[in-house]
Amino acid sequence: MTVFAGQGDAQRSMALLWGTPDRPRPARSGPKPGLSVDAIVTAGIAVADAEGMAALSMRAVGERLGRTAMALYTYVPGKGELLDLMHDRVLAELPTAYDLTAGWRPAATAWAEDAFACYLRHPWVLQISQARPVLGPAELGAMETVLRILAGARLAPRQLRGVVAALWQLVRGMARTAAEARAAAAATGTPDEEWWYARSAQLAELAPDFAERFPLLTALESDDTAASEAGHDSGNPLEAQTREAFRTGLAVLLNGVEAAVAR
Repeated sequence: MTVFAGQGDAQRSMALLWGTPDRPRPARSGPKPGLSVDAIVTAGIAVADAEGMAALSMRAVGERLGRTAMALYTYVPGKGELLDLMHDRVLAELPTAYDLTAGWRPAATAWAEDAFACYLRHPWVLQISQARPVLGPAELGAMETVLRILAGARLAPRQLRGVVAALWQLVRGMARTAAEARAAAAATGTPDEEWWYARSAQLAELAPDFAERFPLLTALESDDTAASEAGHDSGNPLEAQTREAFRTGLAVLLNGVEAAVAR
């Protein structure tokens, strides 16, 4: 399920993102309403964190706040605008300053680790396409932070754009795989161990010459098995392997940046 940001009213969305929302209409009678844009966004994130993107609706958010969906529309025009606000709020969790005294590489590594963890806290964000950015202050601030970190590498503008894109996609792609590894058993009703056991048994029967046909893949699998038996994996094996692959891929990517800087 891919969701595109920026589907709500452009003027209202940008005003809400940048802190100049329309004033809510006052209640005609009774006590002052206990709602606010901030409370609605917080509730929206809680719904998406707990139940996923598919469960997000104005009605679900209203129920979490003990209100009707209609009560929310005074503050947030609709789901499209709410999603933009939720996305930007999540990215606001990322630090905006990193220690650069040791150089750009340790800071870039720290940022990637922080972003990876943030996406795993809010995996629904990974379903929001980057084809159309939200253009909120936190999203643009996160980009500014990465550019500030990589400024020390002194890359040409075209190289810099490529490195930023590759770094961000590495983080998002690996975080999405790790999040899916967490969710697979609950979503399918089949535990991971049971799923792999059933298919491994079938593969051994149907392809008895598997090791001869795929020697490199067999060697790689043997290495993963040895690491697991040595206690390197804990919890979900696929998630652990994905985390390791993320850190290895990050190191290789940054090695390439260093090589480009040296040239």
